[in-house]
Parts: sequence; C-alpha cells; structure tokens
Amino acid sequence: MAWITAISVWLIPLIIAIVLVAGTLKRVPTYETFVEGAKEGVKMSFSIIPYLVGMMVAISVFRESGAMEFFVSLFRPALEMAGVPAEIVPLALIRPLSGTGALGMTSDLIATHGPDSFIGRLASTMQGSTDTTFYVLTVYFGAVGIKKMGDALKVGLIADVIGITAAIIIVSLVFL
Repeated sequence: MAWITAISVWLIPLIIAIVLVAGTLKRVPTYETFVEGAKEGVKMSFSIIPYLVGMMVAISVFRESGAMEFFVSLFRPALEMAGVPAEIVPLALIRPLSGTGALGMTSDLIATHGPDSFIGRLASTMQGSTDTTFYVLTVYFGAVGIKKMGDALKVGLIADVIGITAAIIIVSLVFL
C-alpha cells in the first residue's frame, strides 16, 4: 500500500514533467502554448455559464417541487421486494443531473447510515459507477454548439442504468 501512495504523490508531477520535456524536445513553445490554452479555458468557462445556470435551475425545480419524493414513493414497493433500499433512489435520479447534488446526497446517506453500512457502500459505489450525463450534455455539448444529442443522451442514460444496476449487484454480492 505504501507504493500506491508514493505513485499517487509523484504521478501527476511526473506526467507534467514528461509533457514539458517532450514539448521542449519538439521545440514547442510550452509556456506560450500553456497561456494560450488558459485563455481558451477562460473563454470556454464563460460560454458554459448559461447552460450551467439552466441545469441548476432544473435540478432545483425537480427537488423542490416534490417530484423526487414522488418517484421514490412509486419505486419503493418494487425496490423493497428486490432488497434495494429506497433511500438510494434520489441518488440514482440526481446523479445523471448533477455531480455536486449527488455528492451532497451521498454525504447525507453516509452521515445518516454510516460509511460501512450497506447504503453507505452502495451510495459510494454508485457515485463512482455513474456519470453526470445531463450535465455533460448540456454544458459541454452546448458550449461547442452541438444541437443534436439524442444518441449521446440514450447511450449516457443506458450507461448510467448499467452502472447503477452493477453497483447494486456487486455491493450486494460483496457486502451482504
């Protein structure tokens, strides 16, 4: 385990050093290229603000309207029969929308049930097994002007369902 810690401490500085050395050997103006990339990053961050605000408003409406609680109450009987805690449904619904919202829910579940509980382990595994599909599509696709994102949405949501299902199965097999 000590070697993993040593690798993790040195890996990113090593990658940066390799990029700088390779750029210098190829006679690329590394500092100027870095500054140009930083300028583009600032422009990109300003261009995604409207999409980010829109997504945050949609998430707030979804949570505050009671729609999330409605979905949880719909799924509760089927989840109980399958042995899946209903407390995990809000996380499964929010994770494709917002990484920050999902992280907050995961923190709440861990604070309530404990990190070594089935729910805590399941929430942590779900957090790592899924992605913020709608966030990625609205922010990044919107920033570069992609309007037709139907196929990407389908694939992203299918991947999220597979990630959630795999998390439930694996955590059940390993920790129950």
